[in-house]
Amino acid sequence: MTTSMSFVVGVIAVLMLSHAAYSTIQYRALLKITEDEFSGPPFEVLVELTLVLILSLFAGLTVPGNFRSILPDSDENSCWYAGLYPYLRI
Repeated sequence: MTTSMSFVVGVIAVLMLSHAAYSTIQYRALLKITEDEFSGPPFEVLVELTLVLILSLFAGLTVPGNFRSILPDSDENSCWYAGLYPYLRI
């Protein structure tokens, strides 16, 4: 799957999370009107949150792309400020 498609999946996950939060707030307002006790979000919201978790994990693992080397002598780890502090082992 391409990075742009994974990014779209991440945006959809954020929108679904916002919808789940709005649904829970709306549910609590309904419970205040009916004077019932809040024991937790409805089952539909829990299913939506589970789907959001799966989608956001997928997007979070695929959007960043390739991992960089963590070896200290790697060319990928050279930085612009390394020459400013030659006495530090950066």
